[in-house]
Amino acid sequence: VQLQASGGGLVQPGGSLRLSCVASGRAFSTYFMGWFRQAPGAEREFVACISGSGRSTLKYADAVKGRFTISRDNAKNTAFLQMNSLKPEDTAVYYCAGDRSLIAGLATVPNEYDYWGQGTLVTVSS
Repeated sequence: VQLQASGGGLVQPGGSLRLSCVASGRAFSTYFMGWFRQAPGAEREFVACISGSGRSTLKYADAVKGRFTISRDNAKNTAFLQMNSLKPEDTAVYYCAGDRSLIAGLATVPNEYDYWGQGTLVTVSS
């Protein structure tokens, strides 16, 4: 599967953005999907994840809990990350990732995902 992330941009603190990740190929609903981010000079970190059905295993990093929402539309082969109340420390390149055989307990580990999108830059600044 190929993943294409989009939706990044420049936003003021307190603003919102919605990232999208479109997957090519079939059987999108069998892929566990995750969002990660990487700030300059930092390691890639987990943001959120969602199971293939979208009905179980939703996890969020503590830093984004209550502000970000992950979702998916399997009919459109698309995963989303709605980001509200953005802060300057949310500035990073955001990546979507997918895997078919991921164990839910390892969903926060980047190396557990086989497929990655190209990343989309989110800049939160006034």
